[in-house]
Amino acid sequence: MDSDRPRLLVLASTFPRWGGDTEPRFVERLSYELAGSFDVVVLAPHTRGSKRQETMASNGRSIEVRRFRYFPERFETLAYDGGMLSRVRRNPLRLLVLPFFLVAQAVAAARLQREFVFDAVHAHWIVPQGFVTAVLGTFWRSLPPVLVTSHGGDLYALRGSVLRSVKRWVLSRAAAVTVVSNAMREHCIEHRLAPDKVTVQSMGVDLSHEFTPGDPESPRDGLVFVGRLVEKKGVEYLIEAMAILAPEYPQLVLTIVGDGPLRDELVQLADARGVSERVRFVGSVVNEEVPGYLRAAAISVMPSIVAASGDQEGLGLVAVEAQGCGCAVVASDLPAVRDSVVDGQTGLLARPCGAAHLAGQIKRLLDDGALRQSLAEAGRRYALETFDWSRVGASYASIIGGLVKAAR
Repeated sequence: MDSDRPRLLVLASTFPRWGGDTEPRFVERLSYELAGSFDVVVLAPHTRGSKRQETMASNGRSIEVRRFRYFPERFETLAYDGGMLSRVRRNPLRLLVLPFFLVAQAVAAARLQREFVFDAVHAHWIVPQGFVTAVLGTFWRSLPPVLVTSHGGDLYALRGSVLRSVKRWVLSRAAAVTVVSNAMREHCIEHRLAPDKVTVQSMGVDLSHEFTPGDPESPRDGLVFVGRLVEKKGVEYLIEAMAILAPEYPQLVLTIVGDGPLRDELVQLADARGVSERVRFVGSVVNEEVPGYLRAAAISVMPSIVAASGDQEGLGLVAVEAQGCGCAVVASDLPAVRDSVVDGQTGLLARPCGAAHLAGQIKRLLDDGALRQSLAEAGRRYALETFDWSRVGASYASIIGGLVKAAR
């Protein structure tokens, strides 16, 4: 590491476990952006098949990755594959492992601080990473300033007076807080969650090299959904909408890219609605293959809902990825989604949990090629102006740099 550059510790519970992993990569990509200004060390949970320590590199920048053990390897199943909240809902017994996870992460972070002497910490998610830094800061006064970033589920789904108090305490201990959408900041203000220190700064998308339109002459056809098959994604409403559209559009095909605990139920629903031959479940794909599906589709659909737990989209970067690929977007009209899809300008919004209205918005774009094209073009321009990683990375580097300067 360069002794003249400030050092940054990144804490996360979602991070690629190995090459070609299908886990979300936004923490990894932001870490590479921040590596332009800081020496970056990422601390993430270990799981079977992942390395305890490695150096990762991309586009001439490198980051150190350390993965902490928190239980015997066969039981290290609290993180990944849909995220911690989803994993616990599927098997509540995993909560028994949570105390070991928290302690192990705190111990690993403390050891890394002694090894590297960081100038700042970036904790992704209020719980568990933000909670760990708050506890460490209570007992260890030399802990550097902490930026806590909430991505949505940790803010919306952890409900109840006790958990709200935990969130309030964690955010009050942070030097700065970012959320990824304006709707999330309004939620913080409404619930008195450190409103004076919360700023909005989204995650980003590689719109220069990865999520690009490709060959403008290549044909586009059909609908595509990209995401985890979990309740908040609302895929059942998209299948219902497909059943409504099918009689009028006999060649229309819906491609579902992603996997999750609801897959079997969704396959059965497609069969029950008579569209099983028109709905393709391709399962999880490596991140590098996602743009190909978006470039091949005429319309990308994001039918998200508010789950029974309160969990909902923090932003909905899948819409931005589709816009980057020149694909027209129909998305649910949720507060956070409005940051990326401006109704009638960069895409169309549909009522959540309303298959008929969703089908109607899709039909508008199927029937009006000029509108579809204009929304796709405007969507890409808007995405480039707002969500490209170069802009997002520079914003986060400025925020963290300000914390380091103030601490010194």
